[in-house]
Amino acid sequence: MCGIVGYAGHRPAVEVVMSGLKRLEYRGYDSAGVAVVADGALDVRKKAGKLANLQAMLELDPMKDASTGMGHTRWATHGGPTDVNAHPHVSSGGRVAVIHNGIIENFAELVAELAADGIVMTSETDTEVVAHLLESTVERTGDLAEAMRAACLRLSGAFTLVALDAQDPGRLVAARRNSPLVVGIGEGEHFLASDVSAFIDYTRQAIELGQDQVVDLHAEGVTVTDFRGEPVEVSPFTVTWDASAAEKGGFDLFMLKEIAEQPKAVADTLLGRIAPDGLLRLDEVHIPVAELREVDKIVIVACGTAYHAGLVAKYAIEHWCRIPCEVELASEFRYRDPILTRRILVIAISQSGETMDTLMAVRHAREQGARVLAICNTNGSTIPRESDAVLYTQAGPEIAVASTKAFLTQIVAVYLVALYLAQVRGNKFGDEVAAIVGQLATMPHKVDLVLDTVEGVRALAQQFADASSVLFIGRHVGYPVALEGALKLKELAYMHAEGFAAGELKHGPIALIEDGVPVIVVVPPPQGRGVLHEKIISNIQEVRARGAVTIVIAEEGDDVVTPYADHLIRVPACPTLMQPLVSTVPLQVFACELATAKGHDVDQPRNLAKSVTVE
Repeated sequence: MCGIVGYAGHRPAVEVVMSGLKRLEYRGYDSAGVAVVADGALDVRKKAGKLANLQAMLELDPMKDASTGMGHTRWATHGGPTDVNAHPHVSSGGRVAVIHNGIIENFAELVAELAADGIVMTSETDTEVVAHLLESTVERTGDLAEAMRAACLRLSGAFTLVALDAQDPGRLVAARRNSPLVVGIGEGEHFLASDVSAFIDYTRQAIELGQDQVVDLHAEGVTVTDFRGEPVEVSPFTVTWDASAAEKGGFDLFMLKEIAEQPKAVADTLLGRIAPDGLLRLDEVHIPVAELREVDKIVIVACGTAYHAGLVAKYAIEHWCRIPCEVELASEFRYRDPILTRRILVIAISQSGETMDTLMAVRHAREQGARVLAICNTNGSTIPRESDAVLYTQAGPEIAVASTKAFLTQIVAVYLVALYLAQVRGNKFGDEVAAIVGQLATMPHKVDLVLDTVEGVRALAQQFADASSVLFIGRHVGYPVALEGALKLKELAYMHAEGFAAGELKHGPIALIEDGVPVIVVVPPPQGRGVLHEKIISNIQEVRARGAVTIVIAEEGDDVVTPYADHLIRVPACPTLMQPLVSTVPLQVFACELATAKGHDVDQPRNLAKSVTVE
């Protein structure tokens, strides 16, 4: 959530900052602002609402020319989305401006202290206190970096802070605790951002700022220290995608583009993982094989869509590895005092690698002695760096808030981990692992086949744009797919949608069925899990008998379901554990099209942010 951009160099700072903020719009926000240092003073503009409101303000009242500046898109936490509460915030003496992602948990105590010194708060935000703290210190020391370190030692909570000093032009100072910040390395220019997409037009060389670190940045270079002022060694990395990957590429919506990219994303997740003999080689997994052989339980922690990917993966892990597997909501995990040991492997799934609930679950697991393996899409992000091992999904940037290709690639990545465990533990022979890997290798093509036939799904979604509720049911791996389908409708269409395990219908949910209620059914393949297929046919008959309109997702050649489907969506035949990779796609398209028919902003749905970096 929120977006930060900073620049020091030779270009017009406002142009660079506004361009970066535009690229960060996907993160979710409700106000925006910019600050520069020019002619020995701060020049600040900020406005509630979309970035277009701020742009209009700048066109009517241009900012002064400057080569150092910073900008922010805010998602309201402390205080509503107003002009006054928008960032940047300026200190009482007008010397320091600050932007901030996160939450200052001890702000009330600090406000009381400032009030005793005669400083009156002008906003409702927790961020403003930092501006006043910085000014009081920089007035004494004359050094913004020293002031930032001193301020950070007094703050509790999660924060990324960036500050400008009117008396020290050409310099930005930033700090990070529990909230992401990336430094872009250019020639005669440097950048700060919440996400590399903000500066990818200018450089692909970057540094991920570590926990409790401060960066002092100007056109000629950067210096990184910890909060105590000790120098920190940094390791730059190269971003492997370019600016075009973050553009719509001819699609009307980022979500449509990312749905269409799923065959390539799945293929890229598999790329380089398979040795010539067909066995798996996971070079990023640095946990010793001897320790993996001793694992006697797996716990998956994740949130939202990633949690649903974990629910799918549980079926595969237990089937292939014969290891008990639990799937936990990361937001609940550490609060129930889980029992963790060295023989437990925790798998943390997060697209951004910055999801705060998941990060805190990772830290708790490691404190208790468990090994942690991260499944992540963002190179150099916090969760992979704080885990024992990582498997990157290589899905490329996902800009739309509602996750699509991340879900499919997370499933594939955890499947690879499961197969690797089965391989090193001897649960599967080499030819068995190679056979399943071969099945995975066919999935990009099968996802492509689904995408070739989704026009009917679009038309179907438009028919149900006025529905007040949509229900989803599934069995086995189809149950998490039903949950994910319902989540997509909630996120995008702002309507009641629920997913159920089909066998639970008679235990309560069937009371929701009435004439005309659409029920989307994810039908398992008739081969391999035949008993599940028979049972879900019975479930379809139950809801139809009570007036439901059934929308049935079933594989090609499954003619048994045809008489019971009011609307039939076909997907390619594949093994049961692979089916989520094809059955999810029509649900993504359905939600996207239905939300579009309602006139909603599909890429940036209300109240949501791409990366939830506070608890």
